Amino acid sequence: MAVIPVPDDASGEVPKAFVVKKPPSAGGYANTSDEELVKDIKAYVEKHKARYKSLKGGVEFIDVIPKSPSGKILRRLLRDREREARRKAAAKL
Repeated sequence: MAVIPVPDDASGEVPKAFVVKKPPSAGGYANTSDEELVKDIKAYVEKHKARYKSLKGGVEFIDVIPKSPSGKILRRLLRDREREARRKAAAKL
């Protein structure tokens, strides 16, 4: 899981999580829908973390978290991906 800031009109920036789901054979949730998983993840973060860390930007499932050769998460690529998705969504309006 990786978390990045996304723009928000009211707060300036809010956290958004990118999550890689485990396959059912590796101990993942077999019969759980994406909406239920998002709800569970948000509830966990709200219960165990500070209020300002709650995932108001949402949760998105992706296939793989981009990492550098040394293993660091490349949040820059996730921010670019989110910026492009928001730009495309705004162009449709």
